[in-house]
Amino acid sequence: MASPKTVRWGILATGGIAKTFTKDLLVDPATRGVQHLRHTVVAAASSSSVSRAQDFLNDTGAPADAKAYGSYQELVSDPNVDIVYIATPHSHHYQNAMLALEAGKPVLCEKAFTVNAEQLRKLADKAKEKELFLMEAVWTRYFPLSIYVREQITSGRIGPVARVFADNSMACDPEVQWKDGTNRMVNPELAGGALLDLGIYSLTWVFQTLYHTQPADARKPPKVLAAMKNYAPTKQADETTTIVLSFPRSHQAGGDAHAIATTSLRVATSPAGNQDVPGIRIQGPGGEIQVFPPAFRPTRTRIVLQDGTVEDKDWPQPGPGEGSGWRNGFGATTNAEGEGHGMFWEADEAADAVINGRKEGRYEGLDESILIMEVMDEARKQGGLTYPDKIETTKYPTQL
Repeated sequence: MASPKTVRWGILATGGIAKTFTKDLLVDPATRGVQHLRHTVVAAASSSSVSRAQDFLNDTGAPADAKAYGSYQELVSDPNVDIVYIATPHSHHYQNAMLALEAGKPVLCEKAFTVNAEQLRKLADKAKEKELFLMEAVWTRYFPLSIYVREQITSGRIGPVARVFADNSMACDPEVQWKDGTNRMVNPELAGGALLDLGIYSLTWVFQTLYHTQPADARKPPKVLAAMKNYAPTKQADETTTIVLSFPRSHQAGGDAHAIATTSLRVATSPAGNQDVPGIRIQGPGGEIQVFPPAFRPTRTRIVLQDGTVEDKDWPQPGPGEGSGWRNGFGATTNAEGEGHGMFWEADEAADAVINGRKEGRYEGLDESILIMEVMDEARKQGGLTYPDKIETTKYPTQL
């Protein structure tokens, strides 16, 4: 067997999501059955200081010789970096990704990819021009659980998908939790609100089950009807957004299919955090597939068929295992000892693409990412939500 190839990562930004990703990245891929590649971190950059970047490298267990940079330009200029992971707020993704692409670096960029579809089209054009890999880090798409759900659909197990309900909501108290209005969840300067931060997962489940599972030559964009409630204190952020989508399909494929994607900062998918009600329901004439919350990191599915068959399946996240002393998590939540968070699956996909010369992800290409951004653009248009011009612009470079 050939030796695994090592892909060298540069981490652009050093916040919470970057820490979770990097800790997962450095877990031995063999713990999840991946043998042909390895990951390492050779550099990290903080826009605030070199010392913050160094603290990040220390905290995540990066190799001792990894470089700490105090600017993103230094990171993308490092010749030892094979691929850049961008973990800034989505308000900054367009500027940061363009910086990396212009420097000739492949990019894995956190979701939401950009704040509007035109920005993403520009990035896709630049990646094509430079012949570089570019992928949205919608980690959930790469979970074995998600692959399983899509396989159940394409096998015809429940028949043609007729409708999908997808919710990703959390009962916050934003006026108390983020009372100064500067948090990324509600801050217009960071393209805040439920839609781009949480609603992207609701749309991810709709698209990966109802759009991506169709033959590539048969997929058609959906019609969109949206309702939006703005967050009163900051005005330019959505508190709750609900989108109704109608996907055109041929009569032979089951006819038009419907979906509802919803998200909220005020109410939860699963009250009290019990995760005991399905946040995702994928329905066909033969039954339905249920996915239990959280939508972004589900670990349980249920199939209910018309004949009364019920199949429950757990999907624990792999990792170094109990007794390793290793822990990961996000925010205030820490996973069980030795349990990965699940961000390594998307890293494996990106690294495999770099090794093999692919320019897009296999489970969500750039055209599909652009279409999802177009749906969010339309939802914002119907809801009257715009962000500051400097956030929406495609002018590069723009100082944010």
